[in-house]
Amino acid sequence: MLRALLVLYSALMVSIPDKIAVLCHTGAGGSGVVATELGLMVAQAGREVHFVGSAMPFRLAGHQGVRGPFYHQVSGFAYALFDQPYPELAAANTLTEVILEHGVTLAHAHYAIPHATAAIHARAITGRSRVMTTLHGTDVTLVGAEPAFRHTTRHAIEHSDHVTAVSHFLAEQTREVFGVDRPIEVIHNFVDGDRFVRVTDPAMRARFAHPDEALVVHVSNFRPVKRVEDVVQVFARIASEIPARLLMIGDGPERPRAFELAGQLGVIGRTQFLGSFPDVQNVLGISDLFLLPSSNESFGLAALEAMSCEVPVVAARAGGIPEVVEDGVTGFLAPVGDVDAMAHAALRVLRDRDLYLSMGAAGRHAALTRFHPGQIVPRYLEAYARTVEGAVG
Repeated sequence: MLRALLVLYSALMVSIPDKIAVLCHTGAGGSGVVATELGLMVAQAGREVHFVGSAMPFRLAGHQGVRGPFYHQVSGFAYALFDQPYPELAAANTLTEVILEHGVTLAHAHYAIPHATAAIHARAITGRSRVMTTLHGTDVTLVGAEPAFRHTTRHAIEHSDHVTAVSHFLAEQTREVFGVDRPIEVIHNFVDGDRFVRVTDPAMRARFAHPDEALVVHVSNFRPVKRVEDVVQVFARIASEIPARLLMIGDGPERPRAFELAGQLGVIGRTQFLGSFPDVQNVLGISDLFLLPSSNESFGLAALEAMSCEVPVVAARAGGIPEVVEDGVTGFLAPVGDVDAMAHAALRVLRDRDLYLSMGAAGRHAALTRFHPGQIVPRYLEAYARTVEGAVG
């Protein structure tokens, strides 16, 4: 796939900056995944990419080489005068060093705070690098909406050289929350259709479920917004009707509550909490249904990855999810918190083989067309070129 993308990039390569820094969260959340995957593809396209972060990005491990991409760790600093660490200042300092030492001309900040604010600070110090900020969701809807960060988040948005958002919902939400009227370009997330594919190996599936059991999966960072207790409640309703197993992938603050609820509802023996791991495609590829009952999702990358694996999705009709999951075509959408409606939709899919196959095929088609890197990554590259040339606001 990456070789094919090189052909698509060729017409753009003259104006795309040679050296790019990427600031992102390093965990398994959607923003870090997208930032890393995008950086890897830009590196494959022949550009020098420098990742700047407090730890190695989740999906960067194993991809580094003598020609990059490169990783620069943001160092902490303990000083009695400081009551708490200052990640923005530390990141700005590391990014400044990268700009000065490597000649980086564009910093791509994924998330407003602390990454965009750090990039803007480094730009002020060096006077060399322009800043493109991609908003991913909670940097606007959660962190940015917090009064303690509202003004700094608005400043980061208004003083970036270019701003993108991963969904139309998020772009509109940003304008409403912060009252900004600057242009915000919508560039949806993408999925690697070569890696996220259906897995037909029965031995791999047998590790988690019997042949007659439906395999239901949920992937998230287990924050309150993900409503993981709803996942367990929906599954309990499914399991009361048909043989089924639930795989919970990820970790976070709500994991203990979900575990306790599974015990209370009598499904703990059919539920596995697998934690976080980089090869999530192997589990998605053997699954039958993906659950995403979040109260707010700016996009829903995990749902898209499931769709690429021909897995129908049952999700809440919230945020940007309807821009990814087409109700009645690639899955079903229900009101937030309506676990009965979600369970009904899930059972409908799992009991109707023709519907299941149709939705799986439609999800795969959407992943390979609307959300293929060949459609999305060139748009980022074009945005890079316009940002460096000063042709965007």
